[in-house]
Amino acid sequence: MLEDWNKRGDLVRILVARNLKIRYKGSALGFFWSLLTPALTILMYAIFAHILKFNNGQPRYLEYLVGGIIVWGFTAGAMNDALFCIVGNANLVKKVYFPRLILPLTTALASGVNFLLTFVPLVLYLALDGGLDLSRGYWLVPAFVFQLALCTGICCFVGAANVFFRDTQHIVGVGQLAWFFLTPVFYYPEMQIAAFPAPGPLKFLVFLNPMTGVLAMYRRGLMGMELVPEEWAAVVPACSAWLSGLVCLAALAAGLAALAAGNRKFGDVL
Repeated sequence: MLEDWNKRGDLVRILVARNLKIRYKGSALGFFWSLLTPALTILMYAIFAHILKFNNGQPRYLEYLVGGIIVWGFTAGAMNDALFCIVGNANLVKKVYFPRLILPLTTALASGVNFLLTFVPLVLYLALDGGLDLSRGYWLVPAFVFQLALCTGICCFVGAANVFFRDTQHIVGVGQLAWFFLTPVFYYPEMQIAAFPAPGPLKFLVFLNPMTGVLAMYRRGLMGMELVPEEWAAVVPACSAWLSGLVCLAALAAGLAALAAGNRKFGDVL
């Protein structure tokens, strides 16, 4: 039994490393792009925010925006890679027996490793710009754990769906764009809460969007921001952010169920 677990652990490490290598295959800078891309993203938004005076009336808006975009990149990248986590390994699925969960899991883990690399320039930028506040840095732990669970669930569900329905990639593209605009990445949570079509006492349901709570936790850990805007604190308790965590876990469970349902037919369809 222990030997089987060791073999599976080796397979996970090999596939994670392979997924990371494929991401930068043929590029001259390789993994350095994980650091360079967020640095260039920060520079680009800094330039255009200055030119267009696009600060939303807030002195720390650029830090808020860049942080949200880099965190969102983890989820978006996992969704895109999930499309081919099973289809792209058709030969492996048909010829070798192993827990199919390993394929979407390694896809999510590879995206997580890449995200942690992109996190370094973000932290450095916030520190240099004076926006870094790690007094509540412990919030970064549940934020990452919940987001990894969410991405793993997405990889399981999307990867399995794409085996049977090749239109999945088009649905994911449209769905991802809609999800981005429904998430407070470039606008503030108070705008999302105010626009949410529910009576005051039910405004906490805005955290049914898992990335709403995940982003709030990251910004709490990195910038010391409140989980719920002060103007809504009397209506929406701060603990509502944990609802997003529960949704992330539910997404993981749903993804595992979808993977298990399609597992026996993967070889035949592929």
